[in-house]
Amino acid sequence: MIFEVGDKVLVIDEAMAGVVKKIVGNTISIETNDGFLLDFESNELVKRTSEVSIKKDLFSHASATTALKEKEQFPKRKQNKVKPKDRFEPTMEVDLHINQLVKSSRGMSNHDMLTLQLETARRQLDFAISKRIQKIVFIHGVGEGVLKVELEYLFGRYNNVKFYDANYQKYGVGATEVYIYQNVSNS
Repeated sequence: MIFEVGDKVLVIDEAMAGVVKKIVGNTISIETNDGFLLDFESNELVKRTSEVSIKKDLFSHASATTALKEKEQFPKRKQNKVKPKDRFEPTMEVDLHINQLVKSSRGMSNHDMLTLQLETARRQLDFAISKRIQKIVFIHGVGEGVLKVELEYLFGRYNNVKFYDANYQKYGVGATEVYIYQNVSNS
């Protein structure tokens, strides 16, 4: 780069600017904005162009249209946004209320109803394990707690299952959430 006395310059590796006062060979003396005279090699300086010309070069119409074309070439893939609250929602719900399992419970004893509910729970849990579903909520209701105790006994027989009360805000007290560990063999 060719410098002349009076050129405004910037120092490359330092936050300094100044005006060229003297040139001797490859050594250029500049007066900094603070009034100091400092010597630099010509390869350590660059001419300072006006802010307007820099902005015109950087943000010219041609470069803006080129940037837009580059951006349009790769449209963003649309991702389904999952709310943090929904991320932990179970993927499967099983309602074990007897009126959800049969049209009419007339003629069924309490033992028959409990057996049907537990068989349904076992079948749904086995289905979830086979389909690699991680979470299930079993809605059992409050009642006297017999079904809940029996469900806990059933879940306890699986070595790849962890269970706890489901989300109280959504289900109240009458539901149990089951988490299935997929990498443990069921024996």
